[in-house]
Amino acid sequence: MTPEARENQLISLAVDLAEKQLREGTASSQVITQILKNASSKARLENEMLEMQKELIAAKTESLRSAQKMEELFAEAINAFKGYSGQDDEQDEY
Repeated sequence: MTPEARENQLISLAVDLAEKQLREGTASSQVITQILKNASSKARLENEMLEMQKELIAAKTESLRSAQKMEELFAEAINAFKGYSGQDDEQDEY
């Protein structure tokens, strides 16, 4: 089991236990407060914002990779055109 899967399993068990305690009326004030905090619209918005930031970072990373690939393709094309025109790299140094 991966660490992430194990963490998800433990979270699920904790939520199940909190639900049981709430149903039985034995939940501590800390459990009730935490559940209310997680259920708030502010918490949902924060989670949505974190997800959007994650997607933005992924998009920026992909954009950088794409730009780097384009630079490589342009350099290859320029070198190919130099070869077609009879130029070589030694002439460029002078």
